[in-house]
Amino acid sequence: MKLTTRIQLSLMMFLEFFIWGGWFVTLGTFLSANLNASGGKTADVFSTQSWGAIIAPFIIGLIADRYINAEKILGALHIIGAILMYQLYNATDIAVFYPYVLAYMILYMPTLALVNSVSFNQMKNPEKEFSNIRVWGTIGWIVAGLLISYLFHWDAKENTAKGLLKNTFLMAGIASLALGLFSFTLPKTPPSMSPGEKISLKQILGLDALKLLKDRNFAIFFIASILICVPLAFYYQNANSFLSNIGVSSPTGKMTIGQISEVAFMLLLPVFFARFGFKKTILVGMLAWAVRYALFAYGNAGELSFMLITGIALHGVCYDFFFVSGYIYTNSKAGEKYKSAAQGLITLATYGVGMLIGFKIAGMITDAYKLANGTFDYKMIWIIPAGIAAVVFLLFALLFKNEKLSKETV
Repeated sequence: MKLTTRIQLSLMMFLEFFIWGGWFVTLGTFLSANLNASGGKTADVFSTQSWGAIIAPFIIGLIADRYINAEKILGALHIIGAILMYQLYNATDIAVFYPYVLAYMILYMPTLALVNSVSFNQMKNPEKEFSNIRVWGTIGWIVAGLLISYLFHWDAKENTAKGLLKNTFLMAGIASLALGLFSFTLPKTPPSMSPGEKISLKQILGLDALKLLKDRNFAIFFIASILICVPLAFYYQNANSFLSNIGVSSPTGKMTIGQISEVAFMLLLPVFFARFGFKKTILVGMLAWAVRYALFAYGNAGELSFMLITGIALHGVCYDFFFVSGYIYTNSKAGEKYKSAAQGLITLATYGVGMLIGFKIAGMITDAYKLANGTFDYKMIWIIPAGIAAVVFLLFALLFKNEKLSKETV
């Protein structure tokens, strides 16, 4: 790969995740503090991510894969996204905010697949080259959080009260416009299918891979993947507002420790996977969810703040050891014929169905433990997802039979 192409793809990934990290992390805090949203309304807003994930395959399968170059549709979606971000910046009511964020997520979620398509199309050896490009996405997410906390201070308690968090939408909108325009300069990535080629609904949604559920172990993993997304939703929806409300300074910046951890544990994952196998690796990931939420439940912004930082730092174990190892496992079980369909099915099950259920439950729990004085019983709000993660851990440990994957997979 030419150096100029590598720089282009790295900048594309940086901006793609800078945009997402630039507004999504602080969204819960903004909705609660500035739009007076209840837990249920907040859950509805966060669920737009899931609806976007469910609808995304249709946009990719019916349009991007058949009619328009990936880089062109990527550019168009981000330019429209910039306009929607500006509308979110101006919204002063949750009823006005919701339709814009729903439209935005329906357009944004397909771009996650599009940036991968553009990248893979330029690679001769994706297994070795892709991670070096994709890591710039994580760096973009980290930079967005650091800017919010340490340069602009939008998430400082007094600035949150003034409504300055709305500037995150303006920042993300500017980055979205930049990526939209930049996308038209990216290497050409023509449609992978001819316009006349037929594609079924089963292929678009990855439902061909449902045959894999006949395998008992894969079926257990599939169900566990959906269930573990319930505690995951609590983190996305509540973590930033929790840290902000209990008085943690620069909460968004501190949450970037989770992404730094993600990069570090991504490097450790192949070693752990090869030594201990899939079952033990994924169990460590599940257990980490329970431990981090227990740390959140009993930590505080004072002398026990180390518990909160440790909980944030566990994000790398939580995400990499469960989700990344899960992608590896799915790849090994599917084989060449159903590889793409299986990955699409797992994404639909987790970020679609699992997170949709998770956000709904998180919203209900948050409302149930809102106190009369307007504060929250965060101990219970975190103990409940910790318990859910622990139950999933136990069920998986008991029901999933250990098996060895091929060395080529690992």
